[in-house]
Amino acid sequence: MNILIIINDPPYGTERCYNALRLALALQKESPRPAVTVFLMADAVLAAKSGQRTPEGYYNVERMLRGVLSHGEVLLCGTCLDARGLQESELAPGARRSSMAQLAERTLAADRVLVF
Repeated sequence: MNILIIINDPPYGTERCYNALRLALALQKESPRPAVTVFLMADAVLAAKSGQRTPEGYYNVERMLRGVLSHGEVLLCGTCLDARGLQESELAPGARRSSMAQLAERTLAADRVLVF
């Protein structure tokens, strides 16, 4: 099964990004393991910024994304990256710049699409 999770909200300030990543991680523990793709758009692209430091006991979305990357893929909207001045060299290892064309491809290939 192919599952596409699209996230639009910023990594901190609301819990949509956090909850979407929690779901992605939980899905990857299911058997048989589904193919999970997380696509970050709008302010959600900031979730893939490397070097995040959060207070002790607070969730860290960069760490959560690394967990997703261990069994899935994390794609980022290139236009959204450009609009926020975020360079590919600043991204967490494994997170990749993508495009609307690739999002369209992943959407058509997905059995389930979830939008946060």
